[in-house]
Amino acid sequence: MVYLLVILLFCVGVYCILAKKNLIKIIIGIGIIEYALNLLFVLFGYRYQGRAPILASDQIITDMVDPLPQALVLTAIVIGLATMALMVAIAVRLYEKYGTFDITEIRKLKG
Repeated sequence: MVYLLVILLFCVGVYCILAKKNLIKIIIGIGIIEYALNLLFVLFGYRYQGRAPILASDQIITDMVDPLPQALVLTAIVIGLATMALMVAIAVRLYEKYGTFDITEIRKLKG
């Protein structure tokens, strides 16, 4: 069930990218896709009644949660934040130059 919600969130992001003409809405759609994929990676690493992989010398844990997807998601969040900041900076520069966020209008203008 949760995987279906992740797919729905991903589809909302793809819709924002493909159907919208406003540059800010496209950037928000890319952010939504990033969050959906991060959530999917965390769900892959989830284990029911799992415990953290911190072991003592005399302890045996059978249901252990894999920390690798969590580490990958933390890295992806940092990289996603940097790319999002770059996209917003480019959008601001385009607005300063052309005076609009509409990509169809930007394509028509020369200069």
